[in-house]
Amino acid sequence: MPQQEADARAVIFDVDGVLLDSYHAHFEAWRLLGHELGQDLTEQRFAASFGRRNAELMHDLWGGAVPENEVDGWGDWKEVAYREILLREFPAMDGALDLIDALKAARFRLAVGSSGPPENVACALDGLGRGSAFDATVNGSEVACGKPHPEVFLKAAEKLGIDPARCAVVEDAPAGVEAAARAGMAPIALTGTAPRERFIGHAVLVVDSLRELSPARIAEFIDRPR
Repeated sequence: MPQQEADARAVIFDVDGVLLDSYHAHFEAWRLLGHELGQDLTEQRFAASFGRRNAELMHDLWGGAVPENEVDGWGDWKEVAYREILLREFPAMDGALDLIDALKAARFRLAVGSSGPPENVACALDGLGRGSAFDATVNGSEVACGKPHPEVFLKAAEKLGIDPARCAVVEDAPAGVEAAARAGMAPIALTGTAPRERFIGHAVLVVDSLRELSPARIAEFIDRPR
């Protein structure tokens, strides 16, 4: 674990919708899963629950249509389909690579805090070509509680060896922004998955593009008393 420094700062990134423009790959994978189960899925219904863990999303979308003992298996099926779709044309978010590079140059510690499985996180970092830039990763297999519970971000801070109050989180899902706020971090919301008004009350900053962020701007919100 890195040595904790009083003046150290960190940024924890969600993956889907933040580092990767993966919304449509996820929707297509869920739509294919619905087809396998004989269940229709509209994008409007999917969008309302996007960003939650597979089991929770499956229950929300289809209730008892999926037997409890089959939920994990179908979740694995969906993730394989997702990675196959994603790798056909790897969709890095605009500005993601430049922001990662700028933060590393400014000596920020970087982590990923994702509800996705480890294979998805590895696929994302490999595709971005920035795996070595991240000092820690936390994926869905390492936490018991999904967002908006703060566990994933608190575990990332622990791995980084940094006080949660010295961390900013970049998230696109309202549940993730709430989780960051509950962790005592500075939540930065990126619109796209959800509209700006969904982040009111938890986000310290709402942006429409990663290109609106810089090390100096993020440091301002980390250093601001909360």
